[in-house]
Amino acid sequence: MAVKDVKKVVLAYSGGLDTSVILRWLQTAYGCEVVTFTADLGQGEELEPARRKAELFGIRQIFVEDLRETFVRDFVFPMFRANTLYEGQYLLGTSIARPLIAQRQIEIAEMVGADAVAHGATGKGNDQVRFELSYYALKPDVKVIAPWREWELTSRTKLLAFAEQNQIPISRDKRGEAPFSVDANLLHSSSEGKILEDPAVAPDESVFQRTISPEAAPDVATEISIDFVSGDPVAVNGEALSPAMLLTRLNEYGRANGIGRLDLVENRFVGMKSRGIYETPGGTILLAAHRSMETITLDREAGHLKDSLMPRYAELIYNGFWFSPERRMLQALIDTSQHSVTGRVRLKLYKGNVITVGRESPNSLYDTRVVTFEDDQGAYDQVDAQGFIKLNALRLRLGASAGRRGGAL
Repeated sequence: MAVKDVKKVVLAYSGGLDTSVILRWLQTAYGCEVVTFTADLGQGEELEPARRKAELFGIRQIFVEDLRETFVRDFVFPMFRANTLYEGQYLLGTSIARPLIAQRQIEIAEMVGADAVAHGATGKGNDQVRFELSYYALKPDVKVIAPWREWELTSRTKLLAFAEQNQIPISRDKRGEAPFSVDANLLHSSSEGKILEDPAVAPDESVFQRTISPEAAPDVATEISIDFVSGDPVAVNGEALSPAMLLTRLNEYGRANGIGRLDLVENRFVGMKSRGIYETPGGTILLAAHRSMETITLDREAGHLKDSLMPRYAELIYNGFWFSPERRMLQALIDTSQHSVTGRVRLKLYKGNVITVGRESPNSLYDTRVVTFEDDQGAYDQVDAQGFIKLNALRLRLGASAGRRGGAL
């Protein structure tokens, strides 16, 4: 339901056709002052054109901010501490960006005295949910404007017509309908819609933007190392890097070796299935390295508990509950598990594959004296295994004695 008593609104603004139309529509339909906010999350686009276009609309308060370091440090890295995958495959590149954009929108709204925020997400997708759950968690009384749920501009033809009627500049290459939509940030790019909607049809190579094909990757493996401190990566090949620079470096390695492609049919929170083509080159490398680091630094039961909670944690992020109390609770548990996850992992990158070839840590729980097949000099008494096995077999023996054979429960 539209709320018309709005005095000032902060719009998440990219400068593209959709959000430019939204900007003018807000000015005409609501008669309110519009503040624009454009975030650099590493999408690889020049953002100054967005500022200049906002100026053409007479916008007095324009925010264009580089949030790449904040994005990776405060959102991507905490998520990767959990080895997070939605439905076993998706590294949540779009999902994890939305709470940061929403958070900064609310901060700007408080700063400029705005009583509303607006976004350009459609009424069919997940992003509307992610944005708005975040808005309400951070500012319960905020007014939210979602134009795609209100206006009658339901086609690209209508958007273009509105743009022409309102003197909204549109570059020539944007007038034709794009064959698919793209969302990108420093963690990933996603492509979906139109020519990609049939899950039976393989995507054309032109769809991929962040990676070369595995077939075109070098015939010689690339070897790298990643250093971790308390669960977060801090260096590549011994060179200390900031969070955003480290992910950028891993993206370069992933791109050159055809790593991180995913063709996925997923279950959207709003109820439908959708097909997306994802590229997460650096994130795919980071996930493999982090899991390898945990194999020698995490206690077995602690690691298994953490893995059992991961699907729930992933679902919370995918569905837009980053700022929920349950996500914060899970994050506290996950972060506690990472205190010992420090050390170095060595990897080979080869034609779409990430292969661990070595891992070492000052906190390693791996003890060669215990696991050796040679003389362990009393580190492990093999006779103890007999009692261990008998105790674990007790319930099985009792069940068999009671006649519950053949797999009966």
